[in-house]
Amino acid sequence: MNPENLPEFYANVIDSVGDGVIVLDSQGMITLMNPVAEELAGVSRRISKGQAFATLFRTDPDLVEMVQKSSASGMSISDYENITLKRGGRSVPLSVTASPLLMADGARAGTIILLRDLTNIRDLEEAVRKGDRLSTLGTLAAGLAHEIKNPLGGIRGAAQLLEMEITEDDELRECTRVILKEVQRVNRIVEELLDLSSPRSLTLTAVNLHKILAHVVFLQQQAVEGRAITFQRHLDPSIPPIMADEGRLTQLFLNLIKNAVEAVEDSGIVEISSRIVSDYSMTQKGERRSRMIAIEVSDNGAGIPDEEMAQLFTPFYTTKERGTGLGLAICQKIVAEHRGMIRGDTEVGKGTVFTILLPLVQ
Repeated sequence: MNPENLPEFYANVIDSVGDGVIVLDSQGMITLMNPVAEELAGVSRRISKGQAFATLFRTDPDLVEMVQKSSASGMSISDYENITLKRGGRSVPLSVTASPLLMADGARAGTIILLRDLTNIRDLEEAVRKGDRLSTLGTLAAGLAHEIKNPLGGIRGAAQLLEMEITEDDELRECTRVILKEVQRVNRIVEELLDLSSPRSLTLTAVNLHKILAHVVFLQQQAVEGRAITFQRHLDPSIPPIMADEGRLTQLFLNLIKNAVEAVEDSGIVEISSRIVSDYSMTQKGERRSRMIAIEVSDNGAGIPDEEMAQLFTPFYTTKERGTGLGLAICQKIVAEHRGMIRGDTEVGKGTVFTILLPLVQ
């Protein structure tokens, strides 16, 4: 390699690193910041260059204190789980290492800071915890559902016999109709419980995700005819068919898009997008490394308060008048069955987005 090209070569190496890299001089001023660090800090390298690190990250005192300790002691300091960056109303968990920048003669010239975004790792950990809770609940729910189903059948049969014995104009006939209607509602809850608790064997075929999404959007467009609701689709045409259970994925997206429609009420925008995620992938034993597909369903409704957001995937938790609180729990189960992840992000007054990550297995 031509020695004259070395500075540019090293600059390209740093820019290509998947973690954030920030270099400070001996006075704590920023001299270099790669693109990942720019994104995490929310500021360009042009603006940040020459600024004091402590000033630029003044809203993140734990990070500033850690870097100052490394600079003062000349030692490498790492924190893999306690540093959080606050940017744009959200918190980004970080793994951070601060190390002295040493010249060839051993003199200290400044500090190097490595920042790794742990958001995806935290999402995976939370998915595992939720899966464990659902498994425990599922065992209980299965027994409960079977116990309810037997007497429910008896109540329905008795109500139907009564309805046959009562004349059409008798006021008591309305009572039997109410009983049958409510039995049907309880039966639907029981069926959802069984769906949540019972293990499913997936029928895997080559599935076109965009075909499923088009079908679900068409159904919802018919359901909201006459209301000022706009459906927008931004789908990556390069995404190939994946091995999945078409029926279960249809149930998943129907539930999520229906929720988005309900969130915007009589007018608003429901947006569906897809893309291939390149920042991380999944590896299953005996299979080759697999990239991920991200499908996002978003709305510009009222958003969800923080206290409700924390309970969103908890079975039986609902804010809907006639809801069972099992819809999103079932969505999570379907995604887990496909070895994927689901997460929700919201901003009150601006809307909500659900992101589904599925392995790109063909």
